[in-house]
Amino acid sequence: MEKLDRYDLKILAELQHDARISNQELAERIGLSPSPCSRRVKQLEDDGYIVRQVALLDRKKLGLSLTAYVLIGMDRHTPERFEHFQEVIRQCPEVLECSLVTGMEADYQLKVVVPDMDHYQQFLLGQLTRIEGVTSVRSSFVLNQVLSSTELPLGHLRG
Repeated sequence: MEKLDRYDLKILAELQHDARISNQELAERIGLSPSPCSRRVKQLEDDGYIVRQVALLDRKKLGLSLTAYVLIGMDRHTPERFEHFQEVIRQCPEVLECSLVTGMEADYQLKVVVPDMDHYQQFLLGQLTRIEGVTSVRSSFVLNQVLSSTELPLGHLRG
């Protein structure tokens, strides 16, 4: 990891908070003139610190009111079995996150967003349980989302 200076860290923090900010406003907020600020943003993109910029949508306004965390158990722990599962799960738009996990009686943890319980049942029975190798599925449903953030902590990078 290359050394990020205080301007780079400020840029990353500001863009995490609002990626639609103009270069002029960003430059003013971090204390640089627009040209060097623009060059730094471009360099952070080129170096892979900024992967992409996206729009965050309101899932409830879009009718996606049910969020489930799903623990998946697999029958065999082979690279081929895991690769197949991951390949299939990448094609499921309902799955926002898929993590290979340790420390629990599951191999994968998924974050699934759907309109309602009927849609979840269709996803569960029509897709998830049909994936070769899936032996167990345990679902937990979100009652109230207390915190949701896309901003990564950067405090450990300050020297």
